[in-house]
Amino acid sequence: MQIPDYSGGSLVNLIAEFELRLAGTAPNPGLHPELAAMIPEADTYLFVLFDGLGDHQLSHPAAAPLLADRVGVLDAGFPTTTTVSMATVATGLTPAEHGLLGYQLWVPETGHIVNTIKWTTQWGEALEHDLDSFLPAPNLWERLDAHGVEPITVQPWGFDDSPMSRTLYRGCRFEPWSDEDEAADAAVQLAAVPGRFVFVYIPHIDFAAHVAGQDSEDYQEAMTIVARMWEQMTRKLPDHVVAVATADHGHIDVPQDRQIRIPNPAHNDRRFGGDARVCFVYGDTESLAAELGVDWLPRAEMEHWWGPGVHHLAFDDRAPDGILLPEPGSVVLHKHSDDRLIGQHGGLTDAERLIPLLVRS
Repeated sequence: MQIPDYSGGSLVNLIAEFELRLAGTAPNPGLHPELAAMIPEADTYLFVLFDGLGDHQLSHPAAAPLLADRVGVLDAGFPTTTTVSMATVATGLTPAEHGLLGYQLWVPETGHIVNTIKWTTQWGEALEHDLDSFLPAPNLWERLDAHGVEPITVQPWGFDDSPMSRTLYRGCRFEPWSDEDEAADAAVQLAAVPGRFVFVYIPHIDFAAHVAGQDSEDYQEAMTIVARMWEQMTRKLPDHVVAVATADHGHIDVPQDRQIRIPNPAHNDRRFGGDARVCFVYGDTESLAAELGVDWLPRAEMEHWWGPGVHHLAFDDRAPDGILLPEPGSVVLHKHSDDRLIGQHGGLTDAERLIPLLVRS
């Protein structure tokens, strides 16, 4: 297990590298020189994020077109989960700085552990919150726009007014797509105009890995689709455009016999959040960890996992008292967890943390 390299080798540094090149300044350091050198200078960047595509997953036969453009590897932030990484993309900040610290997160003003994808309670009840201002201002999109760079995101149709999109894309032009060919064509057409930052989000791999696992036909189909999309988007790039791709986290498959269940009485005086691979505990952690036979870490020993920088004003209120950390290949499930999922992530094993850096110009 290794802590993300927030000094120049992680997702936040890739976002900072874009911002430094396009706007001349960024709140975090850019990439380490050897990684930055792999990305040519450009007037417009086409940035593609494949949800759930860990670096090790490029060994899949259907990923060959992606592997051909791999120039390096980065670290996802902690926890290695979608909403945390997507907030880093949207802000250019570490998780400690932007304050979206986990997938299921205690947000005191709501009185609940919040599912930060859907902005519901853990049992699915919608929550009212000012999502437009949940992340710090100005965000990445607003800073780019202030420097004359137009930010555009290309997302699946129906995502445009979702709670997650309202949280992430304040100040960013939103272009929806209804099928993969339309998405690839739209990305190329939008990037054809100099002075833009075009961000394409592609969810297929994450969904297939969660539901069916990496040995499934669904996963192979998803990998085939996203590899074809990458080829379509990058086949005829204008001279002023460089395409860069990465992911928000990797995946591991966890069989049902590696599921560790938190007994119902333990929920009486504790709240549980995070991900199944790093279960956040609000309340006493140590005694429960001993009962379950997993490791535990108090907040004081892991605050740096969320990254350097000035902590978000709500960090202390939102961060857990500690985490339950199961062995690699195992998960900890609370009573609201979905025990049907095969693919899991959130931890800091290589398979979950390491994400590929792809470049085509």
